[in-house]
Amino acid sequence: MYQRIGKLAYRSGLDNTFKLDEYFNNPHKSFKTIHVAGTNGKGSVSHMLASVLQEAGYNTGLYTSPHLLDFRERIKVNGNLISKKFVIEFIHSHKPFFESFNPSFFEISVFMAFSWFAQKKVDVAVIEVGLGGRLDATNVISPVLSVITNIGKDHVEILGDTLEKIAFEKAGIIKSNTPVIVGETQLQTLPVFRQVAASKHATVNVADEAFKIEYSLMSADGYQVFNAKRQGEIYYPNLKCGLLGHYQRKNTVTALAAFEQLKKTGMKITEKHIYAGIRKVIINTGLSGRWQIIRYNPNVICDTAHNAEGLKQVLQQIADTPHRHLHLILGFVNDKDIHEILRYMPAKASYYYTRLTVPRTMNEKDLAAAAHQYGLQGSSFSNVQEAFDTANGIAKHDDLMIITGSNFLVADFLRSITKSENP
Repeated sequence: MYQRIGKLAYRSGLDNTFKLDEYFNNPHKSFKTIHVAGTNGKGSVSHMLASVLQEAGYNTGLYTSPHLLDFRERIKVNGNLISKKFVIEFIHSHKPFFESFNPSFFEISVFMAFSWFAQKKVDVAVIEVGLGGRLDATNVISPVLSVITNIGKDHVEILGDTLEKIAFEKAGIIKSNTPVIVGETQLQTLPVFRQVAASKHATVNVADEAFKIEYSLMSADGYQVFNAKRQGEIYYPNLKCGLLGHYQRKNTVTALAAFEQLKKTGMKITEKHIYAGIRKVIINTGLSGRWQIIRYNPNVICDTAHNAEGLKQVLQQIADTPHRHLHLILGFVNDKDIHEILRYMPAKASYYYTRLTVPRTMNEKDLAAAAHQYGLQGSSFSNVQEAFDTANGIAKHDDLMIITGSNFLVADFLRSITKSENP
């Protein structure tokens, strides 16, 4: 499992994917697909797309990774988790075939999803790329639309050490004569996408050239509210979003551009569906861990940001959030360039460095030592529960506590508070 042990688990190439596809008789060909790649935001965009499609009346599949608390979060139909019975029977039924060539955990999970979607007769499935795009196991599909949210330096040991190299890997999901939405204008990467798309006769639509969301407000009923502009005029006024991170402005722009393109493919998506789907994205899909407010007084918030680009967005929102003192609980996997991250972290905060419950974790003492080089003072803890209990005992009612740095840290935290609430 790449998520647990890192690069050693990564399978380069699509040979196994093609074997699985032939064995399962191309299950993805029985429904339409939308393919979503990118460094940050692809999970949120995938959930927004699925939520709106559900509101439009489509029987909608959603495949994402990694999961937080339950493997079945990866595979949903209309927001409902894949059944435990299907997961167990799928593995038992096909175990001899899997053992004959040893596909990866991710490769198996992809075809489990495709098989479940085919069995449930979905109309359309939103498929999130696991890693990269070109050699990702999901790249066997022929989507009606490809979406690339943005490009940042993450997984550089696999995808390349420049934005251009990473963009080339992500551009691998662009298919012949299939439109592609690029979420953000980035000078280093947009030419790569245009070049790959031109070679495949695919049209490129840049989302932030079509739509603009300049700011957001909070509504009295707890939603983030946008005015989305098109050609300088407000096109979607008072668009409520159930996801509260300010970075969802970018993701919403990407989703809006995708809906415009999906309409051109014949999908019946109305303004009503878009408003309802974006507002009810958490209700419809169960997405969690994105600027998720756990409680108030003090405010406790967790976010799955796990690279420099993502954490910069979180830090900006922290700066915009009123608080007396900041408490940051941090944990990372051991292959992150933490120096690129730590140099942006605020000095005026209390830090609680912890480890993750996966083999790929960074040692909390090593993290603390690295952070101290940047003047980030704090203590180390062997698990997130200890870190949280300590911070919770110190924090005043008007303080702000953030748990961030890894999907796995957020998962560990959510698991710990679930246990404490249901001993």
